[in-house]
Amino acid sequence: MTSILFLITGLILFLFGTMKLTTAVQGLFTARIRDYIKYTVKRPLYGLLTGIITTILFQSSSATTVLTVGMVSAGLITFYHSLGVLLGADIGTTLTVQLVVWKFTDLSPLVLTAGGLLWLLGNQKWKDRGEAIFYFGLIFFGLSLSASATGPLKANPDITQFLAGKTNPLVGAGIGLIVTALVQSSAIPISMLVILAQGGLIGIENALPIVIGANVGTAATALMAGAAADISGRRTAVSHLLFKLGGMVISLIILTPFISGIKFVFTDPAQQIAFGHVLFNVIVVLAFIFFLKPFARFIEKIIPGDVETLPIWPEYLEEKLLSDPESALGRVEKELEREIMLSWRMLSISLDLMDDYQKIKRKNVQYIEPVLDRLRTEIVQYLWKISCNALTPKASNKLFVFTAMVDDIERIGDHAYHIAELAKDKYEGAIEFSEAGKEEMQEINRLVVANIHDAADLISSLDIAKVQAITMREERIDEKVKDAREKHLIRFHERVCQAQAGPIFIELLIHLERISDHCQNIAEYVVDLKA
Repeated sequence: MTSILFLITGLILFLFGTMKLTTAVQGLFTARIRDYIKYTVKRPLYGLLTGIITTILFQSSSATTVLTVGMVSAGLITFYHSLGVLLGADIGTTLTVQLVVWKFTDLSPLVLTAGGLLWLLGNQKWKDRGEAIFYFGLIFFGLSLSASATGPLKANPDITQFLAGKTNPLVGAGIGLIVTALVQSSAIPISMLVILAQGGLIGIENALPIVIGANVGTAATALMAGAAADISGRRTAVSHLLFKLGGMVISLIILTPFISGIKFVFTDPAQQIAFGHVLFNVIVVLAFIFFLKPFARFIEKIIPGDVETLPIWPEYLEEKLLSDPESALGRVEKELEREIMLSWRMLSISLDLMDDYQKIKRKNVQYIEPVLDRLRTEIVQYLWKISCNALTPKASNKLFVFTAMVDDIERIGDHAYHIAELAKDKYEGAIEFSEAGKEEMQEINRLVVANIHDAADLISSLDIAKVQAITMREERIDEKVKDAREKHLIRFHERVCQAQAGPIFIELLIHLERISDHCQNIAEYVVDLKA
């Protein structure tokens, strides 16, 4: 019983460490991870490298796959360009198992201690890093506990005979697939195989089919994420499954020479299992990497539908135009139109979440928000480069107006992001607004959406009627927000609405009012610029 408890505790610590490490690394490297994605739009090899690097950071191919499915669903990368990332993620995950072979588990208490001390005693920068190091150590400490539970197995002749006996490869593959689908991590069953091999309890003949099945089982996580995604997200999830199934079919067909080749390279059973894990994923990469375009077309035929991809980098800001300030500022204007359309998209999704919450849609807002931040940074840097030239008074005015406008647009996106988070709180708390509150909110939503729609149109051309309409709506929004607050207080005291609904309702009003303020600012900038 003690051994079983150690085994279960170790596996729980492993899973907990993996999940928390993923969250911690995302917090540390979110901007860089987004930056890596730009390489995937060039060629599959760069996508492959991006998948490897990201998975090494996360220590989980499932986390990388889910992130990729989410970004495809949000329209930030195309389905085709996501395929290379998926292939790379499967290679990156082999590092965890190799570290077990190298007995990194023996160093896990030291890593845990170092990370814990940094987390507890360091400044904020080192606290975050210490937290990531702590969870990294916890993963291998959990495996170390599980390894200690395998000792008594050697004394049990039934278990040793079962592990050493000849097993049908399809049965082994099925076991690996099911276990991995349940725990959502191939590293657990494969690492346990390595630990058993280090104790002389299992050989490569029985272990390799389980390794193959475990690799296929990792597709379960992507399929669950894809079930809630749009067409592109589902295509990515299904592609991941087909990659794995293709690798399994090839590996099982050549299983005998596959095992012989591994034995020829390594004699240590534990290293043989780790090497088999690597080779399986290399087989998958070699089988598909050169045929990604026809493969993508095939998937698009079996899962048809039109999708939209949002360019995550500036489309119009060209360095060669910087010597011509007027032309360069014209390009900035076009980029501002793109920026406000992204903010508009975020707001539309966030408002929909209030009535129909879907986790994948909230994820879409989360993925678009850093893209909007990055776009603002690129525009501001481009404007600074323009300012280094000799500018006419008109160009100088335009430059300063654009600098102010880019901030207002980015802040609209920030407010939209916070609305999405409020929608999550409302959903998780099972909170409902009163019917009167819903009606008030619907009218304010309609006015705010109309304002951002007209503000987007004004960037490209001055329309005094739209400027006046924005101003009139802004005044009505201020009045209606004030009226909604007062009526909410009355409903609260009369116990017509839930007490928990109050903070969310009021904060939502604040964000909507601020968005309208930024639209008014944009309208005023356009009047100053083009009147």
